Amino acid sequence: MSDDDQELGITESKSHNTGEWYAEVVQKAGLADYGPEGMSGFIVTRPRAYAVWERLQGFLDAKFKDTGVQNAYFPMFIPESYLEREKDIVEGFDPEVAWVTEAGNKELDERLAVRPTSESIITPYISQWVRSHRDLPLRVNQWCSVVRWEATETKPFFRTKEFLWQEGHTAHASAEDAWEETMTRLDQYASVYEDLLAMPVLKGQKPDHDKFPGAETTTTVEALMPDGKSVQAGTSHHLGQSFAEAFDITFSDEDEEERLAHTTSWGLSWRALGALIMTHSDEQGLVLPPGVAPEQVVVVPIWQEDTKDDVLEYAQGVADDLDDAGIRVELDDRDERNPGFKFNEHELNGVPLRIEIGPHEVEDGELTLVHRPDGESVVEERDGVVETVHDHFDEVYAKLYAAAEETLDGEVREADDRADILGTLGQHGGYVKAPWCGDEDCEEPIKEPMAAEIVMVPFDEEDPLAEGDHDETCAICDDDAERTAYFAKSY
Repeated sequence: MSDDDQELGITESKSHNTGEWYAEVVQKAGLADYGPEGMSGFIVTRPRAYAVWERLQGFLDAKFKDTGVQNAYFPMFIPESYLEREKDIVEGFDPEVAWVTEAGNKELDERLAVRPTSESIITPYISQWVRSHRDLPLRVNQWCSVVRWEATETKPFFRTKEFLWQEGHTAHASAEDAWEETMTRLDQYASVYEDLLAMPVLKGQKPDHDKFPGAETTTTVEALMPDGKSVQAGTSHHLGQSFAEAFDITFSDEDEEERLAHTTSWGLSWRALGALIMTHSDEQGLVLPPGVAPEQVVVVPIWQEDTKDDVLEYAQGVADDLDDAGIRVELDDRDERNPGFKFNEHELNGVPLRIEIGPHEVEDGELTLVHRPDGESVVEERDGVVETVHDHFDEVYAKLYAAAEETLDGEVREADDRADILGTLGQHGGYVKAPWCGDEDCEEPIKEPMAAEIVMVPFDEEDPLAEGDHDETCAICDDDAERTAYFAKSY
């Protein structure tokens, strides 16, 4: 291996030093740099990572617009008096809020919060825009950044003080319509992971003590990482009427009676990028599904001097055909780098499909296609290259999904008492299902020694313990069980 090849390599082990491995992939694959000195918890998002975010954004934004959502943008600063109109927001986010108290040399008359979330700045305007039942449902979304000054240890994309996300906000005439909205967005989040990022997820709701401040119900999609920890991958909140009451979102119904609206909010952040990197990548570097990869295909010509012109011409033709078909392709014809270096570099950067072209491929009218991440090599005919490449994209996606599904399969275990919960989490990680009384205090005996928590409970209709007709008792306190709880360590 040359010095150049060694430079490119990932030195940490994914299975043994997951945190260090993850940080190395993020930096060596050119995804992010840490922020300036003195700004711990902030990152610089580099073009490769931002390109992945843009693909995800486009996928999700199209789903939003197909279901009646319009994009808007609201100020990043929120007057303190606006926050205080919804007391649960203030109490829920107060330790994490960054405040602006001066502008230039002048002290502000009122503190301005750097948005930790935007319900309290968006809802007052929804109130102005809604007058009649004909104005409902009203759906707005914004793509923006938020700031939460967390004291916990930060990790690029998973947990940073400033992060990119989308947040949708809606108003509805009935609780039923608002709940349908909540579930529509949750299903769209699940689709992002399963259909675009090749990651299976679990859907459910947060326990009451961990729901969004002011919400009636917080629904969640949870993704299991290879190290056995769960990621809260997206949340959709059924807010009921608390925000409508606080900000006076009323409308006249068909009988001209004034009624209070029902609202929702929902968000997915670039934590999805962290989950994507953690799930699929390996000791060679980044691994990306074709749908989000900045370069979907790299064409690598391999020549000696006497075959150079023919190989380059053939490779250029292949790249042109793919480019004309809208496939994101790079022709790597650099003279100063040998093929081995190029292979390693593109594997590090997560290019899903490599096409190798040497004199034999030119002579036989063929292509050698190599999959990332497993290195499977397949010889195909040059004719019909566009259809062939799309077929291989499907194969790469299927491999990635199957590997992620295998990580999840068998990682949902059952336990009946505290010792069993702790022992299973300590030995295996993953999710542990256990009967739970519904009391937050019964989370503490798991949270304290194991740094694990209840990340999800099933929806009522999917949880036999929610019906009450059973003999199950809580795994922690032996009181009657009211819900099934999924315990896990989490990012």
